Amino acid sequence: MKKIRFAIVGTNIITDRFIEGLKKVEGTELVAVYSRTVDRGTDFATMYQIPHVFTDLEEMAQSPLIDAVYIASPNALHAKQAILLMDHGKHVICEKAFASNVKEVDAMIQAAKKNQVFLMEAIKNVHVPNFKIIEENLKKIGTVRKYVASFCQYSSRYDAYRSGDVLNAFRPELSNGALVDIGVYCIAPMVRLFGKPEYIQATGFKLESGVDGEGNINFTYPTMSATIQYSKISNSNLPSEIQGEEGTICIEKISQCQKVSLYPRKGEKVGLSQQDTIDNLYDEIQDFVDMIRTNNIQQQDKWLEESRIVVEIMEEARKQMGIHYPADELV
Repeated sequence: MKKIRFAIVGTNIITDRFIEGLKKVEGTELVAVYSRTVDRGTDFATMYQIPHVFTDLEEMAQSPLIDAVYIASPNALHAKQAILLMDHGKHVICEKAFASNVKEVDAMIQAAKKNQVFLMEAIKNVHVPNFKIIEENLKKIGTVRKYVASFCQYSSRYDAYRSGDVLNAFRPELSNGALVDIGVYCIAPMVRLFGKPEYIQATGFKLESGVDGEGNINFTYPTMSATIQYSKISNSNLPSEIQGEEGTICIEKISQCQKVSLYPRKGEKVGLSQQDTIDNLYDEIQDFVDMIRTNNIQQQDKWLEESRIVVEIMEEARKQMGIHYPADELV
């Protein structure tokens, strides 16, 4: 079995986790890293024993040493970088949020099809074993009537923001903010389980920098409703729930599907979790690699359509909250 040779774009904490996950996926090899600066790229490569460093993305895209690329750059760069890499025959797994808006997503999907390469959004909570257990047990709670998801996690970067230092996490020119950073972890499972909602109603608090610090979104489906709350400027310990006519599935820490329990309407609580948590990106990488090796275009199309719906929801929610990205001007 020929190894799939990976490169990474970005040298931050999420790439550290990606590398740890990649080590556990058989038949893969990390061969290159892209960084805007030689010093940072060299230091990162030395730390992880990566043989090749690129500071020119075009040069990396043209390299015959690379088969697939993980993109973990700021959201505003995802589409441009992914399309460049795919135009040179590279498979791409791109960190969430997938892109700034729907038109960027459509351009990415078109590039994947044109170049006959695989493209996938890297959002770990819909790939972990515990989420697959939720899918398998959903029928046990009967007709689903309500989905309620919560992810509120005070950002350490908000301390800097309050002191007058606006870091990347709160900059609209990088297509950032609370919704696309952590609210997405509530929306992606909803879309995978229930598809596209008929209506949405969004409210949120807009920071002076121009991005949302927190928000709430209500969704209407034909036979159920959904509500999510998210925040980067406050904390919450509330679990998430899928409520059916015959029971409820409870999910602790929706971003990881950390612990899953079934509460039948008649009966005792049942623990469903296969694992408490593995805080790396192994499962999404394994799914990406399996998709490439089996040439599973049908699976790719399904996941890309879900990612498109998630971005479409977030774009509409931003409009309702008055959150505008410079990237929206370019489409």
